[in-house]
Amino acid sequence: MAENAHVLYAREPTLGIPEFRRVLVESGLGEVRPVDDEARLKAMMEGANLIVTARLDMAPLDMAPLDMEAKPLIGVARCLTDFSWVCYISDLAVSAKAQGLGIGKGLMDEVARQLGPSVAISLISMPDAVGFYERIGMKRMPDAFWISRKR
Repeated sequence: MAENAHVLYAREPTLGIPEFRRVLVESGLGEVRPVDDEARLKAMMEGANLIVTARLDMAPLDMAPLDMEAKPLIGVARCLTDFSWVCYISDLAVSAKAQGLGIGKGLMDEVARQLGPSVAISLISMPDAVGFYERIGMKRMPDAFWISRKR
């Protein structure tokens, strides 16, 4: 990432499929997501009711802000929530070039800010990301259950 860059976190309900796909691929999640099935990616995005993005803003602080689409997407949290009791984060993806810089934690913090203190957050971690979630203070739950998809 550029030295003078800032990260902008925002709710972005109209995030486009190409940017979403790119971050999935760059993050490594593309290996376990249907990145070659545009119709399915579209359905995934349309089914999410909370999408939070992390975008790189390299403009000087005294410059007028550009539209969000003009800033490179480096992370996304795609969520399903009732905004009252619980939120399930179905994707937390950060581009490999931005991993280890606090972007994932920033996305989690922004999701929590958007939801407020009365909404719990849950997710299913990829095996190699378990340490990240433990480091940011999430509690491992031993009694979660899963039925695998057929395709």
